[in-house]
Amino acid sequence: MKRGRVFSGIRCTSGQHIGNYLGAMVNYVALQEDYDCIYSIVDIHSLTTLEETDRLRQNVLETALDLLAAGIDPQRSILYVQSHVPEVVELATLLGMVTPLGWLTRVPTFKEKVRMHPDNVNYGLVGYPVLMTADIILYKADTVPVGEDQLPHLELAREIARRFNRLFGDTFPEPQGKLSQAPMILGLDGVNKMSKSLNNDIPLAATPEETERRVMTAVTDPQRTHRHIPGRPEVCNVYSLHRFFNPDQVEVVYGECTTAKRGCVECKKQLAEGINRALAPFRQRRAELAARSDYVEGVLADGAARASVIARETLVEARDRIGLPAPYAH
Repeated sequence: MKRGRVFSGIRCTSGQHIGNYLGAMVNYVALQEDYDCIYSIVDIHSLTTLEETDRLRQNVLETALDLLAAGIDPQRSILYVQSHVPEVVELATLLGMVTPLGWLTRVPTFKEKVRMHPDNVNYGLVGYPVLMTADIILYKADTVPVGEDQLPHLELAREIARRFNRLFGDTFPEPQGKLSQAPMILGLDGVNKMSKSLNNDIPLAATPEETERRVMTAVTDPQRTHRHIPGRPEVCNVYSLHRFFNPDQVEVVYGECTTAKRGCVECKKQLAEGINRALAPFRQRRAELAARSDYVEGVLADGAARASVIARETLVEARDRIGLPAPYAH
């Protein structure tokens, strides 16, 4: 039986955090068992909100370290840097010719980015979904692991692929979304999605001490102003994180919180211990990989070479469908 093909891209604007890990990376690793997986470190996408690029190269390598330490196997999956397969830019240009502007400006995350970066509303930001579509269909991926907030982008990718197929003939599959078990992880503020830019994150590569300091700033039940007041775990993000990092203690945490037998400080310290315990193997593997930079760069070079083979074939087909002339022989 033919295996499905998964594609997913991960931004590299800064170090990855536990929201990325739970919401995407754990799922990436699991998908390798049943799919042919292609994972891209999307450095071009990162430029849409990046005003300074001096750390971009380092961020690419740091992201690769995170993915490999999490369990991405370069023997089973393709891991590469987006800009190292330039065919994606040409396909995005071709797709841009058939994508109505109104489709792009209605995407909820575009409006959110405009709010967050009012002084940097650039062409790339508006066209982000077109480049994202090109990323996916360049490899004719049929499955895309996504969080709930990315579903509008994926639906738009399906619409763009469908429109291309209608205009030029059946060329691309319409990618299907595959929600992870942890589709969205809230940040330390307990309100917004975990994000480095919002300073509400817990970095994956943080030291145990840094992790504890970050966790101790987390917002808990706002009505629990004193230790003797019973808490409401259902509205507390710290409690929700216990489900992932202290699953065997969830019932105890719930009982002691709702009866005021434990305070929020104690609850946060237990969460920090759970995070550090769970991430210890990841952090050890990451440190070992960081000492082998030639190996990491070799993985990315091999991944780009393998991805390019697929990309070139797809682009030739797309150009032919549109009716663009093939390169003339000299």
